[in-house]
Amino acid sequence: MNAEYCKKALEKVGNPNVLINLVSRRVRQLNSGGGGISRPLLADVTGMGAADIALLEIIEEKVGWDLPELAETERPANNTKKKKKH
Repeated sequence: MNAEYCKKALEKVGNPNVLINLVSRRVRQLNSGGGGISRPLLADVTGMGAADIALLEIIEEKVGWDLPELAETERPANNTKKKKKH
């Protein structure tokens, strides 16, 4: 896996955990060998591995993704338990 591609793709995605998930999912698609979605979205992939292809597709914005909006979580009410005195 090309380190330069990793840095550039991380700049696009912003979150390393999301990048890992995007790349791993795309690599599985590329390696599946079916039609359509399993073909590279790049014109020339000669000598490139599946991970490099996936990273380059992210860099060139050939692959899209949506991040769910983070819901504002509420803290549970502070349920203080009474301590028993012995």
